[in-house]
Amino acid sequence: MNMQYAIADDLVYVLEANPRASRTVPLVSKVCGVSMARLATQLMLGKKLSDLNLKQRRIPHFGVKEAVFPFNMFPEVDPLLGPEMRSTGEVLGLADSFGLAFFKAQDAAQQPLPSEGAVLITVSDMDKQAVVDVAREFKNLGFKIKATDGTHRFLADNRIKTASILKMHEGRPNIVDAIKNAEIQLIINTPGGKLSKYDDSYIRKAAIRYKVPYVTTTAAAAAAVKGIAALRAGHSSVRSLQSYHSAIK
Repeated sequence: MNMQYAIADDLVYVLEANPRASRTVPLVSKVCGVSMARLATQLMLGKKLSDLNLKQRRIPHFGVKEAVFPFNMFPEVDPLLGPEMRSTGEVLGLADSFGLAFFKAQDAAQQPLPSEGAVLITVSDMDKQAVVDVAREFKNLGFKIKATDGTHRFLADNRIKTASILKMHEGRPNIVDAIKNAEIQLIINTPGGKLSKYDDSYIRKAAIRYKVPYVTTTAAAAAAVKGIAALRAGHSSVRSLQSYHSAIK
C-alpha cells in the first residue's frame, strides 16, 4: 500500500491509501519464482487462495533491489534522498549471500564497489559507533582508511588506525583533492543534517563528478563491506534466473 498522512492537532488523517504493484512486485516474483501478478489477477476474477495450490517454499538465495538515480546527469545536485520520487528505474542483484547480492545490485546500478584501495569515512556523531565494525572489516580486507578529524579520533579511540584528511573548509590538500587524484575508491558519508555547522554536500557531488561510489547510511556501508568480502572470496559466478528458481524447494 502507498499511504499518505496528514497530522494536525495530534490527530492523524489518511489522505490516500492506494494498492501498488508497479515496481517491486515484478522483482519479488523473479526472486521467488512466483508470478504474483497472475495470482492476483485470478483472485480478482473470483478465485480463492485455497484454489491456487500455494505452498510454502524455502528460498535459498537473496535478492537486493536497488534504485537507479539520474544524479550523474545533474552533478551539482546533492544526491540525498527525501520523500520526493527521484529514481528512474530499478535493478536486481541475485546471489547466494546477501552481501554478494548487494554487490551485484550496486554494479548493475553503475555504482561498482571496489575490491581494493582506500575508503573515505566521514560520518555524523550519531553514526560513529555504528561505523566502527565497518571500518574494522575494511581494515581486515586490506583497505586503507581516510577519515575526517572527528571520525579519525573516534576510530583511533577504538584502536582502528586511519589517515586523517581535511574537509574543504579546513585547507588543502583536502577531500575533494583526494577524490580528483583518484586516491579514494569508496566514500562512506552520512550527512550531518541541519545540526552540522558546515555543509558536506560537496563530498557527494564530487563523488558523482569523478565517478567514485558512495554510500550515505551505515547500513549500506555494512552491506558494501560484506559484498566486497564475498567477491574477494570468489563467489561471483554468473548464473541464470532459471538455475536460481530450480533450487527453490
